Amino acid sequence: MTGFTTSPGMTTLPGSTSESSTSVSSSTSSSGAEESSVGGSSSSGMLWDMGSPVDFGDGKPVGCKGKIDFLFVISSNGTMLNSQKRLLAAYPDFMAAIEAKFADFDRHILVTDGDSVYQMKDCSLCADPDDCDPASMDKSCGIPLDTCDKKLGAGIVFPIGVNASNRRCDLSDGRRYITNADPDPLAAFACIAQVGTGGAGDFSAGAMLAALQPELNGPGRCNDGFLRDDALLVVTLIRDNGDNDSQGDPAEWLDWLYWSKGDNPDAVFVLVITSDDDIYPSLCWPNEPPTGEGRLRTFVNLVEHGYIGSICAESYGPFFAEALAQIGPLCDSLIPQ
Repeated sequence: MTGFTTSPGMTTLPGSTSESSTSVSSSTSSSGAEESSVGGSSSSGMLWDMGSPVDFGDGKPVGCKGKIDFLFVISSNGTMLNSQKRLLAAYPDFMAAIEAKFADFDRHILVTDGDSVYQMKDCSLCADPDDCDPASMDKSCGIPLDTCDKKLGAGIVFPIGVNASNRRCDLSDGRRYITNADPDPLAAFACIAQVGTGGAGDFSAGAMLAALQPELNGPGRCNDGFLRDDALLVVTLIRDNGDNDSQGDPAEWLDWLYWSKGDNPDAVFVLVITSDDDIYPSLCWPNEPPTGEGRLRTFVNLVEHGYIGSICAESYGPFFAEALAQIGPLCDSLIPQ
């Protein structure tokens, strides 16, 4: 498998390929004509143990019981400013609606940007002078850099660069993701999700897979504890062009994504917001013929529970609202592997 090992662990994290297409690509809806579409769903039924009649008491699914791990991969490409603003505008209502569905909503929220380069050029970018150390040799704005700050797929806690938060996001317990322990999760998300437009953000699929592998989720690692066996995983990829840089192909991305959740397709829900220039009609390029199908669209069409929308939509609220209807049933029927 290109860029991957054949063993369960990923020893080479998905990064750039030796060549990348210069054409803009994106994903397509299942219908080919709508700006958003729901991927197919399946019912795997009850899981029976060969040695006993029923695995789970009365045979009913365990359910995620309100545990949801949210992974946002937000491109830091120079053309992403409006898209990041739309995400921040739609996010509070989306999370509030999910919280209303679960009496004990237990959230993990991690943001990464598909870029392994730390964007700090000088301390003049710091939004808070107290964070800034002009004498710092590593331009860290008062925060000593560690390997996690430059690791693809690691949770972002200090977004740096043009149009970024450019401040230290103090998350509870020193983690690189938001939990229920954070007193103001909306403010925390607003801080970590403003990844800015000073990077490349080329490796969306690569960052998604890297964020979920044991190399980053193991004890003492960058994303320690983010991915939970008994939680529904909701992945949101946001970028305004196709992912031609991440290693592997969409089928391989899917294999590794499912592997991270015990090869259980019903434990994963994928949202993709990207250019719709490869379908007709297109919000992004209404007067242009569609391009060839982008790899992100190919990927989401392979996902058992996938949903895709146009990055050129005036608001992402309707997209998240439609997707929300799918999250509840998946959570209720989750059987941890």
